[in-house]
Amino acid sequence: MDNRQAIGSWLSGPRAAAEEMGVDFGYRGEQLGLPEQGPGAIAPLGRRFGAIFIDWSVSALIAYGLLAHRSLHLTNNWALVVFLVMSILTVGTVGFTPGKRILRLRLIAEGGGRLSFPRSLLRSVLLCLAVPALVWDRDGRGLHDRLARAIQVRI
Repeated sequence: MDNRQAIGSWLSGPRAAAEEMGVDFGYRGEQLGLPEQGPGAIAPLGRRFGAIFIDWSVSALIAYGLLAHRSLHLTNNWALVVFLVMSILTVGTVGFTPGKRILRLRLIAEGGGRLSFPRSLLRSVLLCLAVPALVWDRDGRGLHDRLARAIQVRI
């Protein structure tokens, strides 16, 4: 067997090589008991990135207009504070941020149901640290979601 086939190329990665050798990973969310597609399925990464972009834009506008006294130097610092507060309050109460709602996404607890306020607090703080959000599992959940035992799903 060629070592390149076992490791995978830099284009396809090790997962593609393993799939070629017959390993069945299933679909994202299968281990969590979620459907493969449609409402309740794992949220696609593109929508999740879109939602965070919308949320950050709203936070930056609020920070620029209300808190940073129209100073670009202070806007991003205040935007992070606004983003954190908005995320904690909206996810902890209704289960989604404005960006997630626009893109038809919702956060739920691993066992189903609403994400509790302490879990939404933990998730939001870890998300603002950025690094936990950049480490994903096979279902596409970031470390911040795993530690808060949260799942982003389609509505």
